[in-house]
Amino acid sequence: MGSENYEKMLKSAMEKLPKKNAEKKRFEMPRIVSFIQGNKTIIKNFSEILSALRRDKRHLSKFLFKQLATPGNVEGDMLVLQRKVQSSLLQKKLGDYIKEYVLCKVCGEPDTIVMKEDRITFMKCEACGARSPVMEI
Repeated sequence: MGSENYEKMLKSAMEKLPKKNAEKKRFEMPRIVSFIQGNKTIIKNFSEILSALRRDKRHLSKFLFKQLATPGNVEGDMLVLQRKVQSSLLQKKLGDYIKEYVLCKVCGEPDTIVMKEDRITFMKCEACGARSPVMEI
């Protein structure tokens, strides 16, 4: 088979492939919906954030309590923080959590689980199989 025949076949095959639309990410960081009530900040969509991130409510809430230096508790589908916190700061802390405990360090996909082996906590990627140690909260 000649090289020009190969080039024709390659060009023909490339033309038959579907065109890529505007690149759309598969994972988008959830937006926090919160409001301040008295001296408390309430995150209304906490359970939706948990299901989007596929994380346990104790893990994410413990991270936020520690990062924001405030006590709080989970009430139903909401997270209640015991002080006023601006939504921009909450969103930044959620981004920090996603970077550290959700996105794979190797491939960048969000298909991870946090697991503990002996005394070390790992993040295991279900997409590429990588295991990365993560800091204990």
